[in-house]
Amino acid sequence: MSVEPMSLNQLEINERDLRRVLEPIETARGLPNPCYTGTDAIRREHDSVFAGGWACAGFTKDAPGAGNLFPFEFAGLPLLMFRDEDEEIRIFHNVCRHRGRILVESPGHVRKAVVCPYHAWSYAMDGRLIGTPHVGGPGKHSCPGFDRDNIGLTPVRSAVWFGLVFIDLSGTAEDFSDYIRPVADRWREFESVELVHTGADCTIEFELECNWKLAVENYCEAYHLPWVHPGLNKYSPLDRHYAIIEETISGQGSECYSPTFPDGALPFPDANGLSDFWQTGAEYIALFPNVLLGIHRDHFYAVLIQPDGPSRTRERFEIFYYAESVRDPEFDLSRTVNRELWRTIFAEDRDAVESMQRGRSSPGFDGGVFSPAMDPPTHAFHAWIARALTTGRKRRLAAAE
Repeated sequence: MSVEPMSLNQLEINERDLRRVLEPIETARGLPNPCYTGTDAIRREHDSVFAGGWACAGFTKDAPGAGNLFPFEFAGLPLLMFRDEDEEIRIFHNVCRHRGRILVESPGHVRKAVVCPYHAWSYAMDGRLIGTPHVGGPGKHSCPGFDRDNIGLTPVRSAVWFGLVFIDLSGTAEDFSDYIRPVADRWREFESVELVHTGADCTIEFELECNWKLAVENYCEAYHLPWVHPGLNKYSPLDRHYAIIEETISGQGSECYSPTFPDGALPFPDANGLSDFWQTGAEYIALFPNVLLGIHRDHFYAVLIQPDGPSRTRERFEIFYYAESVRDPEFDLSRTVNRELWRTIFAEDRDAVESMQRGRSSPGFDGGVFSPAMDPPTHAFHAWIARALTTGRKRRLAAAE
């Protein structure tokens, strides 16, 4: 029997369905299908989820030195990451204030200023407009009533934490320290470690045929390990995992981290000063809305989740170590083995998340239910999204008054 395609009304989010997500886990339903399939969800998520508060936009390594430029798109907007002369990361809207042309099309480097390729208006590293050739006519680079001081690049509120760059497009979100506190406090033992990224052997990229939220919620829970990751489950069995749930995070921890290396591969240096817990402990957290974090005594990784329409997701996976010595040739094999390990584990999730995406087109699925014992991290993410879509994200008190 054939299934009729979804109508336009079925692609719109029903507020009643979102309220059901917020019920106690025993009676809650998951996010409704239109949250994964419809253009209404994209628009609302751009406004409420991604532009409504702090979200991860990239990595500090994207602009590694003074003068480096890194253009990117976020929530449908063209943005520009810029490392200024003081080595500080700045984010601006990537459009010239004259006629709205995109300023920077590809990563690069400048010495003093960004120059628009349309009419050569130029902007200093702090966003100030410093050059307007012929604006008053041929040979006249200023004109009466033209106030350069009020026509600089439009800045975006930003913050840096653990090699990651976060932005607040609304400009009214809570202080970044409040947003990041649940994970920063949890991993305070690592706060002073040196993060070392060695290039291509620390980078993995995936393109998935699924909605971005499925990639996040799959990461939150360990319930699927015995069937999707049988090899990993032998090493780190389901009953040795525990749930992690706080205001802006959810995920899982493992009590049996014990890396092994093939002959000729050296173990990585551990971070200094760690408590005994981290000898065998590891934690895997989704920081809402869009970055997945994994921490171990000998390395850290972050996965930037980038939505591409309702049914495609790009993942940028970056691995970081804790000592410059891992750049040495004697660690080449170890880095290769570690990268391949994580590439394999994340690739094993592809069939599951892409199949769930196809399932979201079925009228026989109504958001699903949750196991009170195994799904609290997933329900926490669903509830966070539902609150963002219905009542918005947290705001600074000054903005609310």
